[in-house]
Amino acid sequence: MSLVGAYDLVIFDLDGVIYLIDKPIDGAAEAVERLRSSGTAIAYATNNASRRAADVADLLTGMGVSAAADEVLTSAGAAAAMLAERLPAGAPVLVVGAEALRAEVRDVGLVPVERLEDGPAAVVQGYGPDVGWRILAEASLAVRAGALWMATNTDRTLPSPRGPLPGNGSLVSVLRTALNRDPDVIVGKPAPALFKTAASLSHSTRPLAVGDRLDTDIEGAVGAGMDCLLVLTGVSGPADLLQAPPERRPTYVAADLSGLFGEAGAARIPAGADELGGWRLAPGKLAGSGTPVDALRLLAGVYWGGGTVQAGSDEARELLTGWGLPA
Repeated sequence: MSLVGAYDLVIFDLDGVIYLIDKPIDGAAEAVERLRSSGTAIAYATNNASRRAADVADLLTGMGVSAAADEVLTSAGAAAAMLAERLPAGAPVLVVGAEALRAEVRDVGLVPVERLEDGPAAVVQGYGPDVGWRILAEASLAVRAGALWMATNTDRTLPSPRGPLPGNGSLVSVLRTALNRDPDVIVGKPAPALFKTAASLSHSTRPLAVGDRLDTDIEGAVGAGMDCLLVLTGVSGPADLLQAPPERRPTYVAADLSGLFGEAGAARIPAGADELGGWRLAPGKLAGSGTPVDALRLLAGVYWGGGTVQAGSDEARELLTGWGLPA
């Protein structure tokens, strides 16, 4: 049986898994269609609050990745729904972020505002490429005056073809520094709400989460009690995985989404193994040769047990050095 054959729903992160900013990742469209052909339900769960669900679905479709609006869960939509549960209809909310977040706030019967003088009952902060000092200053004043402070997510970076870029977490840190405290509520991953909602909407009893970030996607899936697959097409790299604490350790690791269709054992982290795919573990050393992802899975079992490894072959030395690890 393939890895994905044991699951009835696949919940995809977007940035770093399906696309990088505005370009699809190789094989993503094919993976989605293969899942649809097999009857596996699909959901997309993203911390990015700069687009609405329908816009995300249109973006994916334009990239050749099939998607419907009701398959998309965004932190912006979840944040607006949560605010509507806490505030009376028509309450003013100071919005820090993109137009998509303002639209979500309007749609739940609240009023987006931009100034302290508008008397905001809450501040909701999400990623927006045009967020600047002026709106951050108004948000700081509003929170000091007693407004609820809600962050859609706290991803420090966004993946891009040019390398990681500042994400909403970096902007949240501006207010955290100014206010000397944390947000009252953080909505998106690693909180489990998006994953649990996706599973509930699909009536799934055996969901699989797929992500590229250990600190959001994987931690969120672990917190939701779901199996999860880390793909190495986005933010988190090999060194991050080897150093991951228990709450950020995935069930499976694959180079890309093609790992969904291989044998489950070929992507699972082996416990106590000393040989895998041409790589061999001797006491304190990695020898042999093979694919980088096989070496990574073998080493994860060592590092997570508190051990370390040095190179026992030229291939291993090249690999470890490339990962920024002692060779």
